Amino acid sequence: MASDLEAKAKEAFVEDHFELAVELLTQAIDVDPKHAELYADRAQANIKLINFTEAIADANKAIELNPSLSKAYLRKGTACMKLEEYQTAKTALEMGATLSTDKSRFLNLIKECDKLIAEESYPMPIQEKATTLDASPKDVQPDKDLTEQPIVAVAKPKYRHEFYQKPDEVVVTIFAKGVSKESITVDFGEQILSVSINVPGEDAYTFQPRLFGKIISSRCRYEVLSTKIEIRLGKAEPIHWNSLEFTREVAVAQRANISSVIGSQRPTYPSSKPKKDWDKLEAQVKKEEKDEKLDGDAALNKFFREIYQDADEDTRRAMKKSFVESNGTVLSTNWKEVGTKKVEGSPPDGMELRKWEY
Repeated sequence: MASDLEAKAKEAFVEDHFELAVELLTQAIDVDPKHAELYADRAQANIKLINFTEAIADANKAIELNPSLSKAYLRKGTACMKLEEYQTAKTALEMGATLSTDKSRFLNLIKECDKLIAEESYPMPIQEKATTLDASPKDVQPDKDLTEQPIVAVAKPKYRHEFYQKPDEVVVTIFAKGVSKESITVDFGEQILSVSINVPGEDAYTFQPRLFGKIISSRCRYEVLSTKIEIRLGKAEPIHWNSLEFTREVAVAQRANISSVIGSQRPTYPSSKPKKDWDKLEAQVKKEEKDEKLDGDAALNKFFREIYQDADEDTRRAMKKSFVESNGTVLSTNWKEVGTKKVEGSPPDGMELRKWEY
């Protein structure tokens, strides 16, 4: 039965009947809910329908059922790129490339991700329209396209939401009363929150904003209460979010402010004492610290601090994760190796790792 529905869905997909393909694949999944290929195929149909959130959810389910299914990673990477979540897309594509016999498509998309990540890090300045100073009011004509545009009514969302923040997290509340936990799906991306509520007999609700700042998935969680859904997002950086959702203008302004602070001169203060060259003293102290000869644990700790200070973000994440999860017995700098699994403890020879109960 499921195989017949799958065959009909593939025919519908080839004929560009994507909605029908989704419907048939949904019926097939109801019959065989453990078949990973069905979720991967439905993810592809959802991508064609621009249902990127649903596509990611289907791809994640396919990966959960069959972690070696390369096309599931391809579907997830494609959908994440459409949502401008390029780092998450790249991670999925890199994993898929290791599993696929045809790596060319994965490698091309990874290159595109790298390019888009670089563009996002260094955005182009916003150009404003030039205005003529000597133009009189009578010379200014209204924009025809603007005056003739029809007014489109914006549908009121099914559930109201609001947010507040702390230095290290953002708390989002969705006021959905009496909704069971089984009807709710919440996913956390690099800079995306995805919430789906599917109550039988009602229209599905999807809330999928691109967030103001990046988050750490491992520090995110949610709780379903009788009157609301409370979602806690762990901030990747302790910055103030001006809004819940990302806007390009805010990102450009934020980066511009940071660069202007870096380029500004240090403040000077009046003093009756002779002036000191604090920059020179700071450089001298740093040089002495660097040249300091240490022994034993002190030398080892200094070595680790220097590695961490000069490392990139992935290396720092790998060091912190491996050290914490192994109870201080493992220190790795390879994020690809430790980022996808729990790091087990590795005590020195002749010693035993014990777990204490409190």
